[in-house]
This record gives sequence, C-alpha cells and structure tokens, in this order.
Amino acid sequence: MAEMAALSLIDRLVPLLTKEVKLLGGIYGEVGDIVDELESIQSFLKDADARAAAEEYMSEGVKTWVKQLREVTIRIDIAIDQYLLLVAQHPRRHGFFGFLHKTTHLLKTLKPRHKIAAEIQEIKASLQKIKERSERYRFQSISQGSSSNARSVRWNDPRKDSLYLDDANVVGIESPRDELIGWLVEGSSHCTLVSVVGMGGLGKTTLVKKVYDHQTVQGHFDCHAWVSVSQSYNVEDMLRSTIKQFCKARMESPVAGIETMDEASLINELREYIQQKRYVVIFDDVWKIDFWEDIKHALLNNNKGGRIIITTRNLEVAIFCKKSSPVRVYKLQPLSQDKAWELFCKRAFQFDFEGHCPQELQNLSIDIVEKCKGLPLAIIAIGSLLSTKDKTVFEWKKLLDNLGFELGRDRNLEAVNKILSFSYEDLPYSLKSCFLYLGMYPEDYSINCVRLIRQWIAEGFVKETLGKTLEEVAQEYLIELIHRSMIQVSQIDFVGRVRQCQLHDLLREIVLQKIKDLRFCHVFSKQQSIFEGQTRRMSVNRVSYNDLKGFKGTSIHSLFMFNIYEFPTSFSSTLVVDFKLLKVMDFEGAPLDHIPKDIGSLFHLRYLSLRKTKVNMLPRSIGKLQNLETLDLKNSLVYDIPIEINKLNKLRHLLAYYWDYRKGYSLTVVRGVKIQKGVGCLKDLQKLNHVEANHGGIDLIKELENLKQLRKLGVTNLTRETGWALCASVEKMNYLESLDLTSISEDEIIDLQFISSPPQCLQRLYIKGHLDKLPDWIPKIQHLTTLRIRFSRLSDDPLKVLQDLHNLLELEISNHAYSGEQLHFKIGGFPKLK
Repeated sequence: MAEMAALSLIDRLVPLLTKEVKLLGGIYGEVGDIVDELESIQSFLKDADARAAAEEYMSEGVKTWVKQLREVTIRIDIAIDQYLLLVAQHPRRHGFFGFLHKTTHLLKTLKPRHKIAAEIQEIKASLQKIKERSERYRFQSISQGSSSNARSVRWNDPRKDSLYLDDANVVGIESPRDELIGWLVEGSSHCTLVSVVGMGGLGKTTLVKKVYDHQTVQGHFDCHAWVSVSQSYNVEDMLRSTIKQFCKARMESPVAGIETMDEASLINELREYIQQKRYVVIFDDVWKIDFWEDIKHALLNNNKGGRIIITTRNLEVAIFCKKSSPVRVYKLQPLSQDKAWELFCKRAFQFDFEGHCPQELQNLSIDIVEKCKGLPLAIIAIGSLLSTKDKTVFEWKKLLDNLGFELGRDRNLEAVNKILSFSYEDLPYSLKSCFLYLGMYPEDYSINCVRLIRQWIAEGFVKETLGKTLEEVAQEYLIELIHRSMIQVSQIDFVGRVRQCQLHDLLREIVLQKIKDLRFCHVFSKQQSIFEGQTRRMSVNRVSYNDLKGFKGTSIHSLFMFNIYEFPTSFSSTLVVDFKLLKVMDFEGAPLDHIPKDIGSLFHLRYLSLRKTKVNMLPRSIGKLQNLETLDLKNSLVYDIPIEINKLNKLRHLLAYYWDYRKGYSLTVVRGVKIQKGVGCLKDLQKLNHVEANHGGIDLIKELENLKQLRKLGVTNLTRETGWALCASVEKMNYLESLDLTSISEDEIIDLQFISSPPQCLQRLYIKGHLDKLPDWIPKIQHLTTLRIRFSRLSDDPLKVLQDLHNLLELEISNHAYSGEQLHFKIGGFPKLK
C-alpha cells in the first residue's frame, strides 16, 4: 500500500513535468527532485508492502517510515494542486495590457506563491530524510533474506480444512456437486477443462474436493491427482506430484529417477504415462492467468475422456485456456438464504440449543447472516466465533456493530480477512485505486458502472492506451475486477452489458480498513465523524444538519454526498472556498436547489454531478471550468444551458434531460435542454443527450457534424426540416453507437431518409415520431442490437426489411408505431432476437 501511494503520485507528477513546464514555473526543479526521490525508494516500498501482505515482522521504525511516506505523498499532492490553482486560474494575455495584468497578478500572488514554494522545499527535505531512513532499514529487505528479528505471523488457513470436511458439516453443495460430476463422467471423449470460478471463501475447494472424492468419479477414471497451486508455484513440483499421485492411485511403484528429472523430462514422462488412460487432475487455487501455458503440453488429449478441473477466483484463467482446449465454466454462487441460515446455526449453536437459534437471538442472527451474503467462509468463521461467546443479545449485537473492526483484530476471523485480502494484494497497481474507490459508496449500494468509470477517469486512475478511449480502457478495468470476483454484478441490461455493480459486504469492510490505513478516503458518517490527518477524498453519508455546519475540507479533491436530507445555508454558500481543490463533486440526489455563482473558481473540477437535484440554473462562471470532463444534469431542473458551456474544451459527457415518469409513454416523457450555437467547438464530446432541436434550429443541428467523437446523441423536438439537417450531421459521426430521436409532436412527420451511409458502429436506435416510411438505411446497420420505434404510424410491415438484422437482440414496435393488422415473421429471421 505504501508503494501504491508513491506510484500514484509519480504517475501524476511525471506528466506535469513533461507537459506543464510553464505552469510549474519556479517549482519545476523541486518537483523533479521529488519524483527522483520517490522513484529511488520504490524497491523498498515494494518490500514493505510484501511484508505487510504476508503479515511478517516489521519494526516500529519501518512502520513509522511507511506512515510518514503516506503523509508526505498527500502533502505533495495538495501542494501541487494549490500551486496549479494559483497559477493557472489566470489566463495569459499579450501586449501592454497583458504585461500590466501579469505584473498585477504576480504582485497579488507573490505571498501565496512563496508560501507554497516553501512548503514544497520542506516536503523535499522531508522526503530526503525518509529516503535516508529507508537505507538504514534496507538490511531487512526480503530480497536479502530474513533478519534475525524477522518472524512470520502464523495463521490458520481454513482452505486446508476444506480437504477434510465431513458431509454432515457441508451445506448447500448437493446440486453443484451433482452437476459437476455429470460434466466429468459424461460428454465428449476429448480432454476437457472445467473451471470452477468464484470469489475467495465461496467454497470452491470444498465443492471440488467432494466431487473428486465421490465414488462415481473415483470409479470412472483410471488415475487421478490433486495439486494445490496458489499464487506461487513450481512447474516441476506440480508435474512430479501429478505423476506420483497417478502411480499411487493405481498402486504402482514411483517412477525411477523422478526426483532428479527436469521439466522437459517430467512432461515426457507424464505424457507417456497417460497415453492410454482416462485421467482427472485438479489444480486448486490458480491465480496466474497464463497458468495453462505451463502445463498444457503435459496433459495431452488422448481422446479417452480426460478431465482437468481448475478452481480460481479469476474468470480470465478459464478464458485463457480456451486457446487450446475445450472449456466449461462453472460459476459458483453464494449460498441461498435458507442454506446460509442452516450453516450458521450448525456452527453458532453446534453445542447449544440442539443446533437451533433461540428466539431472543433470531433477529440479530438474521442480520449477521445477511452481512455474510452467502459466503460460507465468513458464515463458518463468524458462527464458530459466536459459539464460544455467551448466547446473549449483548454479545451478538457487539459483534454485528463492530464486525469490520473485528475482522482485522480477532484471531478467529483473521482467515476471512486474509483470504479476501489476497485478491486485493494480487491486483496490478493500476487497478488497486479503482477497486478501493468502491469503498466511497455506501453499504449495499448498487453502483452505476458508467458513473464509476467517469469518476475513475476524473481521478486520473485510467491510463491512456493507443487506439482506445479512456472510457474503453476503464471498461476493461471494470471487467477485469468482475472477472477476478472482486466486484459483484447487480444488473445487466438486455444486451448483456453490465449496468450496475456492488461490493460484497465483508469485502467492503476490508476496503474500508484499507482506505483508512492509506488515507485514501474518509467516510464521514454518524459512526465515523472524526478523522485525524489529511485525506484527498470524502464520502458523506447520513450526516445530520448540525454535523454539516462548519464542515470543510480544503485538501479534499473528491466529495460524495449520500442520504443527506438538508444542507445548511452556510455549506453551499462557502462550498467553493471550503473545497477549492475539488476534482470530483458528486451530489446526486442531494437536497440542493442552487450551486454557487463562483463555481467556476474550482479550477481542478473534472466531474460535476447534479443529477436528481432541484438545481434549475447553471451560473455563467461554469465556462471557467476548463478541466471539466463530465457534467451530469440528468433529472435536475436545469433547462437552459448557458452559452459559456461552449468554452469547456475538455468536456466529454454532457448529460442533460428530465424524465417525467407521470407522462407514461408519451412523446413528451423526456424533456431535453436548450443549448446555444457554438456547441460544435466541443471536439472531445462523446455523449450529448438530449438536445431540443427547436432552439437553435437547423444551424444548431448542422453544428453537430463537428462532434466527430460522439458515441451517444439524443435529440428531441425534431421537425421535418431539422430531421433533414440531422441526417447530414449523423453521417459524419463515425463512432456513434446510440441515437435517440423524438419529434416535436405526434402529427409532425420527421423525414430520416437522407442518410446514405449510416454510422457502422451504431448499436442502439430509438425513433419516436411520425414517419412516412421506415428509413431505408436501418437494415444496413449490421451491428444494431436494439431498435425501438414508437408513434411512427407505419403502414408497411416493418418486419419485412428488419428480419435480416443478424445482431438484433431487442425490437420494440409500440404506441401506434404500425397501423397495419398483420406482421410477417419468416423462418430464419431475427436469428439473435431475445
């Protein structure tokens, strides 16, 4: 975690040194020295993190050193933000008046500049001292072997218990066990790989061991082997163990000379041995994505029905195997509510109350089981701990209220903490901050994935990749975290895209501890209102009116608000002064009816969400937010977008419409916003919805052709004339994926025929309005997955031309979209329609 803090800062400072030389001005040299110092101690940081993850001995001196480093990285980050704010807020001017302005500005900012420069000098000196200390402690580096003081903290790994559990102590395993047995003993004679995937603690090892030991499996295969892999493994040892177990299973003597064979010899020996045998091999707890590359040549396909099972937390392991082997994936699910309750009672009351929960503990026990979310490891650990406690409401409630704290402290629960933490420690550096960011959301909160991705980008977590947008790279980050079983999918849309996600409750408890230790974020709530030291992020949840009075955080650069029911007047009026370094400001659903007129002073602001607020007007100073990337006004009351918005050259997402659910499926259910001419200057814009076409007319619609990076466009209040103009603009949007069009009234005919070459990336098309005929270009869009047509009054059967859209998954023709009496479906049409 110490390394993450330093690397994050280096990633931020290096681009500044290369791209913002003029902005850094007089502190350029000091910032360069700071980067050099941070880079020079990276190896020790990696070592300190490895020790912390392994829970090895670290002296108090090293612990203090790591803590000081975290503090100094935050100080550097704040100082750089303060300096850039001071310098870059003032635009450069030329000529005599420019000289006067520059001179006046220098005089005004001389004192604060000097103060920040002095702070950076002090930070540099502190970092040099920290480096000197690291060199004194370097003798304890893992790479140089353990010192005489080093000791490993022993812990009981419950995974070994999984290998010896009696059937009576296992719950909810019958159905998945029987299904997997079927996969092993039935089906193709081709060697097949079965991957059992799920988060840590879900019971993968327990399930597969029960499958492996089952008499049906033991009797079906000629030879069998169980190999524990884990995060570090030796290929030769794995092959050697497999051969030995095969021989033992057939009561044969060990292969002569096996102990001295190299990898190639072992591969040849194993291939020779299984040439005419039906075999099954279990590789338990695989982490390395390309693990299959290490063993695929040893386990040949002899067309005898061989089977290989891999247990893993990472779906990518299974996907990688598909390169050279048939693969079946079994995604292990959490225990159902009733099975979770059964397992909990077996453990918590195994020696009391005949295994049943007493009435007075019923509600608290249900809450505890709910917290475990079907995770057997957690249920067993917590249930076993409670079996040693007095069976009183006091003891049960104390554990429930302090579960996060107990996970990191109680020896009975340390296995839960450690096994779940393995997944975090195994993450690449680029994903650790992204994962920790989910801890800013409340417990059981279903997180909008698009919202999360935009916040990651605003934070600078997402690295540029040639040929991909930042959003595409961030989507890959999200999918990797899902595949690693670290994020749970809570909602998928009709075409299979992940729309919402969340953290398992216990994984979130671990995240909360890590973000506290790292000073990554402070969760400001009724339970955690006090925070010592500095942090860059603040998540405010269910805080009272009085607690918000006087609330400020001049070092905060990300501020989230959840479940706030009233803002003090003083809070919104002093927001810009109290939080002047804000980069991410998410006030979705907050009781806000206006934003400060000087919002434009927030120079660093990249993400601003006023979604579902009562804000009805944007101040003209919004045009000063030169770093703003996302402006989310969905379901706010903002209607008139000021012309100053056209100055935001870095704006990527402008989301502004109001959905009035009371109007049902009428044309006016979605109200767009009024934007001014000049929007064509926003060259980086990827999403723009919804714009009212009747304000600005044809000239405004023609300007949209300049937005060549658009992925999503929504236009309302279209007329025949603006429809013609829109066709010409859409033809030039080569990256457009979603197009949503609505006419100004049910009687207004919109003509959308004039697109000769539709955007080939178009996947989603929504048309609401009267059409003379279905546009001829729609059947040409071969990547179209969703098509919705409403209020179109088509007289010709639209299915005749739509049935050959081979990728169409969703088709809606409703609300007077077709006036005929029959629709004709031909055999073989709509091959993928759901």
